[in-house]
Amino acid sequence: MGERVFQRIGIVGAGAWGTALALVARRAGRDAAIWALEPEVVDDINARHANTRFLPGVALDPNIRATTDPAEVARADAILLVTPAQHTRGLARRLAPYWRDGTPALICAKGIEQESGKLLSEVVADEIPGAAIAVLSGPTFASEVARDLPTAVMLAARDAKLADALARALGTSRFRAYTATDVVGAEIGGAVKNVIAIACGIVEGRKLGDNARAALITRGLAEIIRLARAKGGDARTLMGLSGLGDLTLTCNAVQSRNFSLGLALGRDRPLAMILAERTTVAEGVFSASSVMELARQLGVEMPICAAVDAVLNHGADIDSAIAGLLARPVGTE
Repeated sequence: MGERVFQRIGIVGAGAWGTALALVARRAGRDAAIWALEPEVVDDINARHANTRFLPGVALDPNIRATTDPAEVARADAILLVTPAQHTRGLARRLAPYWRDGTPALICAKGIEQESGKLLSEVVADEIPGAAIAVLSGPTFASEVARDLPTAVMLAARDAKLADALARALGTSRFRAYTATDVVGAEIGGAVKNVIAIACGIVEGRKLGDNARAALITRGLAEIIRLARAKGGDARTLMGLSGLGDLTLTCNAVQSRNFSLGLALGRDRPLAMILAERTTVAEGVFSASSVMELARQLGVEMPICAAVDAVLNHGADIDSAIAGLLARPVGTE
């Protein structure tokens, strides 16, 4: 058999990241079709070649087409799942009747399912058993990718040939896709870094200094590695783009949804008010509880993530949570 060629790229989700990835596909010379739930977004993309709601100010390639029909996007050679993590199961279930066995499902969301504590690769496998699963992760802001600024990502699949073929389908000189086979490590790095970014934002909002943020990033990486190893991932993966790279970006930039949410919390703004003002999803808000559920299942200690979960979901006082972290015994690194 010859090499697989993915000419037709389907994208599930017309948010900022899904729209940016449609632009990536077009720059790589591929056809791109987006399935969106909002008819007004579909009309905006098709008629005005823009996504004013989710990616304002960016002109879209006129050959990007949008649809509200899941059957249309399911005819693609490879399908990118770019919806918020907690919607993955429901949308995969809607796509399942149209899915052709062997078609790749490239998961581009970052999160862990609430309640079950399952990775998104496990969720998709539950709902679409015939999908060939891969994961796209790494340090990426959608607005910069949309503007074709240089970006490097990790594309992981247990089948190395599939990862290579997908990387060739989407990669350009300004969107560099490195491959790996450690799906678990890639997913956990992408999910947990959002929780650590909220913690870093809180530290910034409380004006606790750069030393404290650097310590959080470093100890947060240790938590990510512990969880990944317990789940069967490779610690070396977390030294790359989907671990250290993504963590560094998300924990140091106000344009990060999770960092900026933590920043607002650290300035004593109520969580409900912050969320009500946003049209985009800060995945760490939902991932905090699901990360802790997975940690409990695997018997992994994650004090930073536990503190964030306590603040977001259990009414903990921020200053008390910080004091609790600082009071922990100092051990070997």
